[in-house]
Amino acid sequence: MANYKRVYEEGYSYFITMVTHRRQPTLVKNIDLLRKSFAYSKRKFDYRIEEIVILPDHLHMIMTPVNVEEYPKIIGMIKSYFSRYVDIEDTMWVQQSESRQKQRYKPVWQRRYYEHVIRDEKDYREKIEYMQNNPVKHGLADDILGWKYSSFFKRKVSAV
Repeated sequence: MANYKRVYEEGYSYFITMVTHRRQPTLVKNIDLLRKSFAYSKRKFDYRIEEIVILPDHLHMIMTPVNVEEYPKIIGMIKSYFSRYVDIEDTMWVQQSESRQKQRYKPVWQRRYYEHVIRDEKDYREKIEYMQNNPVKHGLADDILGWKYSSFFKRKVSAV
């Protein structure tokens, strides 16, 4: 396996996708714990979540870290906190590889995550559109305003 290199670009935002192990649908049913995971990471690191959408088995967010080299640590802390406190009943049935078992991973998250440096306004708009359409694409809502696990829904509610 080739060595993966993260990209660190000062002054940019990052589009991040985090996926549960074997796409188990544990995020929405543990939404309070996921929120606590983010709150815990915010106490340790300085970053903004520009937009976020949470689906049962993955999430997308646009984040802007103050210290760009900390974004992998931020994601690691969110995943670690969530994994530590999620109910074991939610993960017991999930099979995982022998190497993951040897390393005592809880079968909650995929090891890796996807990140993309957002380089301009067009790129930002494309990622927003992708995030807004994601619950619709997965058959979870008719439109983004019908999906309450997103920053887009929050904005709609506060405008009413």
